Amino acid sequence: MTVWYRAMAAGLLMIGLAGCGGSEEAATSEPAETATTAEASESPPEPAPDVPEVPPFDQAVTIDVSSSLGSDRRLRVEGDTNLPGATRLLVIVERELSGVRWRERVSVEEGGFDAGPFGPGSGLPDGGYRVIVEVQEGSVQPRSVRARLGEQNEHLSGPLVQTSRHGLGQIARYSQRFLVGSETRRTLDEVEVMEVE
Repeated sequence: MTVWYRAMAAGLLMIGLAGCGGSEEAATSEPAETATTAEASESPPEPAPDVPEVPPFDQAVTIDVSSSLGSDRRLRVEGDTNLPGATRLLVIVERELSGVRWRERVSVEEGGFDAGPFGPGSGLPDGGYRVIVEVQEGSVQPRSVRARLGEQNEHLSGPLVQTSRHGLGQIARYSQRFLVGSETRRTLDEVEVMEVE
């Protein structure tokens, strides 16, 4: 019996939706459009307010990072950059062995940034790590930064600049490898060795 009621309710709903042809909406929307065009033709366009144009960012992107391991074996990342103030950055610390990542979003303030502490509460275990600093896509940047870097960061230049993975313009990416531990492993790579302060 309930199946029959459900079928009837669905049928009535379909008939009700089919009956809504939308002709009333079309009839009411046409006069509104003509009224809008009449108003637009009567009033002269107002001149755009004088907005000072911001020059585009024309320098090669530089990012310098210094990392320090605290007494709790957690990592702090500080950096200097020539990017405009309020530029949004993503700072990532990744453990090479397991691929575990810690992330923090920060903004550039007075030519620098500070992120962390990174790592578990027990501290970073010995091993290899990588610090990555990325300038995020233009779509997530504040309006003041987009005015300098472009809507898709098209004004970024230099060796750190690359196309974003998602095809949303350009990003800048800095990467530094380091080792944590009291005994360093043998390596031929250029790597910074960190010990607990």
